[in-house]
Amino acid sequence: MPDVTISIGGRDFEVACQDGEEHFLRAAAKMLDNEATTLVGQIGRMPEARMLLMAGLMLADKAAGLEDQLRAAEERAVVAERVAANARANPERIEVPVIPEIVTETFAEIAARAEALAARIDERLQ
Repeated sequence: MPDVTISIGGRDFEVACQDGEEHFLRAAAKMLDNEATTLVGQIGRMPEARMLLMAGLMLADKAAGLEDQLRAAEERAVVAERVAANARANPERIEVPVIPEIVTETFAEIAARAEALAARIDERLQ
């Protein structure tokens, strides 16, 4: 079981951990050190126990906020999945009207008549 020296708030601590867990311990210590350094910068020197308690509480507050965000994201994902499942089960029906052939023939006949009238008018104007 290796001993690792970590620094938190400008103070060194000797901590034991499982083999292979050193980098996790250092990462956690770095997070705690960031909070402790912020505290020391704002408040100044304080007793070790108070510094560690306050830094731990600040990290716990951040973790609680992240848990709330995660829970909200999971709830949105559940709602989105329900909407998607409903859309798959009940696809939106789109109706495309079919124009009867008689209507298109009538429009073609009207267009031909209009063109013939335009041609006759052009002939008279020349």
